Amino acid sequence: MDDATLLSQVDAERILRTALQRGGEFADLFAEERVSTLIELEAERVERLVQGRRAGAGLRVLHHHRTSYSYSDLISDAALMDCADIVSLAVKDRGTRAAVVSPDGSWDRRRLPVAEPPGNIGVADKLALLWRAERAGRQYDRRIRQVKVIYADQERRIAVANSEGLAAAAAVTSVIFYVVVIAADAAGIQVAHESIGGTVGLEVFAQRSPEELAHVAAARALRNLTARPAPAGPMPVVLAAEAGGTMIHEAVGHGLEADLASQGLSVYEGKIGQRIASPLITVIDDATLPGKRGSFSMDDEGAPARRTVLVDQGVLKGYLYDRRMAMKYHAASTGNGRRENYASPLIVRMTNTMIAPGQTPPDAVLASVERGLLVKRMGGGEVNTINGDFVFDVEEGWLIVKGQPTDPVRGATLTGNGPRVLRDIDLVGSDLGFGLGACGKDGQSVPVADAQPTLRIPEIVVGGRVDS
Repeated sequence: MDDATLLSQVDAERILRTALQRGGEFADLFAEERVSTLIELEAERVERLVQGRRAGAGLRVLHHHRTSYSYSDLISDAALMDCADIVSLAVKDRGTRAAVVSPDGSWDRRRLPVAEPPGNIGVADKLALLWRAERAGRQYDRRIRQVKVIYADQERRIAVANSEGLAAAAAVTSVIFYVVVIAADAAGIQVAHESIGGTVGLEVFAQRSPEELAHVAAARALRNLTARPAPAGPMPVVLAAEAGGTMIHEAVGHGLEADLASQGLSVYEGKIGQRIASPLITVIDDATLPGKRGSFSMDDEGAPARRTVLVDQGVLKGYLYDRRMAMKYHAASTGNGRRENYASPLIVRMTNTMIAPGQTPPDAVLASVERGLLVKRMGGGEVNTINGDFVFDVEEGWLIVKGQPTDPVRGATLTGNGPRVLRDIDLVGSDLGFGLGACGKDGQSVPVADAQPTLRIPEIVVGGRVDS
């Protein structure tokens, strides 16, 4: 892709003025181009290989905290003027018209750098990475029955012009590599996965090779084949840093998005300034972290990426805002306005969300538990953001006896309440581990990361098998 700004060939000021012709407090024009590759191997064959380019633009007007949005697959004056006429029709109050400040002709350009852009190699070389993982996983043990490998890369360019004179453009490159291994024997079937990626290029494979990822996933699946059933009942649980921050993302993070709070869909609604967690807990959303999957230089409204402290030593400091929610709450945007693509309306989304590290060495957190469960890998789960109740699967768990991991266990689940768990955590490790994710909300999916240090929950309900 060249360096030309996506909106440089259209009359952005005229389009914005037309969008505001019947009123509105604010308007912005968003353009996007994606060039991507997706490859999937499964059952020893290429199941999917897709390369493509998609581009388009959308136009939004904000009026009385509501949104009017229209988009086009063409980035042209004619197409976007049609969008402007459409969004303006939804605005009824001519008295709220915003002033349009013309951009001065210069564009603020930003790019997250990568060392080895994926566009530097061809499809055959990318496919070779998948075959390396597939062979390594399949040859690991005779009980490995199937290996699935997914590779995806993307170069995303965006440009934003708005009625306040902003003219900004950004680009970000991302790579993700995902290995799923299925092991089976007479006792049953177990599935495990391992992944790597972020806003990085092919240099990511210098950190962990395709073979290593496959071996880790295969070993986990095989371990679960022979693992004892997890014990059931209330018990202490240690969440290892390597488990990633699935719990903080699902059980806490979504409840701190201002749009959910404004709709009465968050257990944290109206609690700014109140203590909602243990004094050991600080929760941060940070889109500025180099290389992480949820990072960017500016959000999809052109707001600079930033680090936002949401919970400081247990006290709720604020929510995540996009411009619309910031206007409603008389606050400032936190740079969390995101969308799946130009055809999707913009909403509040997390980026890289984490519990900050504490002061206790991770080994000391583990040693403090006489008997309990160590969670080293989280699986899927679900959460009710209204009351904070959650259920999560455990992909890799170990029985703790006298402060040491002993036997692997399978079939464990964690059932609890997010606010209660935040208040109960009584030890926070000095380490930090990240997980990769694709966050779903309102039918849209965006890349995110989540992280946590090693944590001790003194008691939580573990689902498993009750010994007779």
